[in-house]
Amino acid sequence: MERGRIDIDGSFIDTLGLPTVETAAMTDFMLPPLYLRQIAELLETAGADSVTWLQGCDIEPGRLADPAFQPTYPQFIQLIERAVNLSAEPALGLLLGERLQVNTHGILGFAALQSESLRQAIQLAERYLALRITLVTMRHVQGKEARTEHLQIVPNCPLGAAERTVLEAVMLAIKNIFDTVNQGKTWIEQVYFPFAETGYSDLARRLFDCPVTYGHAWAGFAFAPGALDSPLGMSDPMALRDAERICKRELEKIRENTSLGARIHRILLERRSAFPSLEVIARLLHMTPRTLHRRLQEEGTSFRVILEEVRHTLALEYLRAGRLAIQEIAYNLGYNDVANFRRAFKRWEGVAPSVYGSRAGG
Repeated sequence: MERGRIDIDGSFIDTLGLPTVETAAMTDFMLPPLYLRQIAELLETAGADSVTWLQGCDIEPGRLADPAFQPTYPQFIQLIERAVNLSAEPALGLLLGERLQVNTHGILGFAALQSESLRQAIQLAERYLALRITLVTMRHVQGKEARTEHLQIVPNCPLGAAERTVLEAVMLAIKNIFDTVNQGKTWIEQVYFPFAETGYSDLARRLFDCPVTYGHAWAGFAFAPGALDSPLGMSDPMALRDAERICKRELEKIRENTSLGARIHRILLERRSAFPSLEVIARLLHMTPRTLHRRLQEEGTSFRVILEEVRHTLALEYLRAGRLAIQEIAYNLGYNDVANFRRAFKRWEGVAPSVYGSRAGG
């Protein structure tokens, strides 16, 4: 499986009049209001007014008590940015993640508690994470070193200024699950973040209880050799089977309400090393190419537009990471001619990829 470099920029210029990557994110965004209530409580603890926080994003305070309430993707990003500003707490993501214990994650958290091993718990989370959050995907990969295993946390959409807060909260929440299923022990050897070290990095190291590396190519964890297969004392196979059945049913309901374009967008991102053709994706989705084309037209998009969005996302990601030459990026994105990639990037961002890369690196 391809090892992604995760550091997505939030700035998009829609010079073609086409849907931006953020449009795809909005159609596939889901977040239970429980997590927003946790932020509201944090703000009140910090002496900030949660009502002001919500109303500044055009959300009535009572909406957070409604289990069916769902903020839009732009509202969510705005909520995170305003929460950090109102609280005057740059480490808000860590403080939020500390609050998100296993019992805040519904049936998915319960299923993880019944797992026979940490590997099985990770596989459950990879499969059913969309029940709780669609902003990120979990990707389990083998490290370059023998026996080293990594879990990457991959953003599914540009997080912009909210990236630090979101990744810190999500990763600490995942670490809390690992610690609970392992009855307080931690097998995480290293935590990686794709952004620069912060003034509160000592707090991060205390909360994660292991070394934390900043400026890495991706966000995620490294595990001690053999850690993922050690048996867990809380395992209950029958309870796990029942919980996974519920997870599967709930995920099918969500997928029924997810746009076809958003599903294709996710497939292309997951298979970034070699984009599948329209024909291959149609087969994966159990429909003919003609039907796929017609249904995308009904959603106001096309396979070409979605592929363009994904290439745009990944181009920014690769340039921000600064590890590949322009020619390599063009090849990875499926351009046979680097000049075609340069022209496409100039349409997207208004500058050449070399200029964007030098700005991002600086």
